[in-house]
Amino acid sequence: MRLILLGPPGAGKGTQAKILVETYNIPQLSTGDILRSAIAAQTPLGLEAKAVVDRGDLVSDAIVNGIVSERLDAADCKNGFVLDGFPRTIAQAEALDAMLADKGVALDAVIEIKADPDVLVQRVINRAKESGGARADDNEDVLRKRLVVYKEQTAPLVDYYTAKGLLKAVDGTAPVEQVTEAIKAAIGN
Repeated sequence: MRLILLGPPGAGKGTQAKILVETYNIPQLSTGDILRSAIAAQTPLGLEAKAVVDRGDLVSDAIVNGIVSERLDAADCKNGFVLDGFPRTIAQAEALDAMLADKGVALDAVIEIKADPDVLVQRVINRAKESGGARADDNEDVLRKRLVVYKEQTAPLVDYYTAKGLLKAVDGTAPVEQVTEAIKAAIGN
């Protein structure tokens, strides 16, 4: 099962990714985790990324794509994976298509977890109250800025994957279990 989870910040991608990992015994591939792992392992791309991060710059698509490609070659990805946080742009999606084609594999589905921005803001406000503000990004201003970035950069992926016949949308405002069942139904499992 090779999946991509799309959706705005706070829509529940991380929660659903964990459930899919357990259900299908496949790894969750988060670009942040992959990047940190490559830096810690001091791979050539990891060292290149570390130099960029140490300068305070954003890691280029070329480095991110290379690190994701290396991760997809790992043994635990043989039976599939859940990509969370990648691709974020059309350029990254095109690079992923080329990577997967080179590896002789294809995506099974792209799941869009849809959620109204006002519902997401309320979720974050509630989460901040429950956690005592433990997460730095658990505030309305930060979330609203992240939603704007999502709409500008990542939302075009919805059209991209719809055109490829891979996009399946689910309602992310439903209870967690219902979202999980909707995802399973969308992927035919």
